[in-house]
Amino acid sequence: MEQAKVYFTDLRAKSGDNLLQKLERLIRTAGIDTIDFEKKMVAIKLHFGEPGNLSFLRPNYAKVVADVVKSLGGLPFLTDCNTLYVGRRKNALEHMDAAYENGFSPFSTGCQIIIGDGLKGTDDVEVPVEGGTYVKKAKIGRAVMDADVFISLSHFKGHEATGFGGALKNIGMGCGSRAGKMEQHNAGKPEVKTNKCVGCRQCAKQCGQDAISYGEDRKAFIDHDKCVGCGRCLGACNFDAIINRNACANDELNAKIAEYSKAVLAGRPHFHISLVVDVSPFCDCHAENDLPILPDVGMFASFDPVALDQACADACMEQQPIPGSRLDENMHAHDFCDHHDHFTNNFPETNWKSCLEHAEAIGVGTRSYELIRVK
Repeated sequence: MEQAKVYFTDLRAKSGDNLLQKLERLIRTAGIDTIDFEKKMVAIKLHFGEPGNLSFLRPNYAKVVADVVKSLGGLPFLTDCNTLYVGRRKNALEHMDAAYENGFSPFSTGCQIIIGDGLKGTDDVEVPVEGGTYVKKAKIGRAVMDADVFISLSHFKGHEATGFGGALKNIGMGCGSRAGKMEQHNAGKPEVKTNKCVGCRQCAKQCGQDAISYGEDRKAFIDHDKCVGCGRCLGACNFDAIINRNACANDELNAKIAEYSKAVLAGRPHFHISLVVDVSPFCDCHAENDLPILPDVGMFASFDPVALDQACADACMEQQPIPGSRLDENMHAHDFCDHHDHFTNNFPETNWKSCLEHAEAIGVGTRSYELIRVK
């Protein structure tokens, strides 16, 4: 497969220019205009942010993309699917309330918001995955699959299970219905190391399945019959008391995300945008955001989501960790083992490369790219 083109612009904005104008220049230069949008319904997939988290992408960026699509004759809508876990986005009503609270509305973005898998996360379509190893039929939100054109708008950041969350995570996991998310997450079930558990109960607060209980010794216990393997408890524990003994679980998760991404994209035009800003250590699904682990880098766009993720990761590797961040603290721990990779150093049990390698192997895209700078 020949090199993909990935377009990049930095975050410098001199007098007479601004970042929203730069984003429009970026996506137009990257070739979004070559897609036939005329009278086409266009899904713009992004994360509306869990209320309490402030690192999600501002609605202003979504408006730029929607306005460009409308200028080309398209009919855009913003979309995301419901979550597995407890929070403000587990059904369409609360999800839309959360989106509005975080500034996303038809008035601020210039287009409607549609929750992709319906009122309770059950409105999905089974989509065959050609060449899938783990998934034969992906369960994708119906509204996502009903769209004629698909655009992903991703916030590039760290993630406790996948290493980082970029375009493929936004597409594959993000477009899965609740059943689809469960299918992707179920490779591993976490366990509690009781000698490290302090009984703070933070893990139980993050569990949407009521799978965590406490004994008389105040130690947590995870009921694997109820647990769906979403990994939220791993991110919630500050004492390294929760582990996943299935060493291949995160790699299987990454492979499933790649296969779900293939299901979403196959057979229709698609385009991808990632902003490497506010690179928080955790996913935007958390109801809080920690100090970014890396400095802001810029905005990227491509027709190839695999190349896009690779380019964003490569750009992040060139940055120095932010002092006082979670990554910086990890790197100064007495038992630190340097993986020479910021995202693996952030969460040592993760391997983000496995997602890109599998995506490339099944034909979603290529990791080889040419970086083209846009002023």
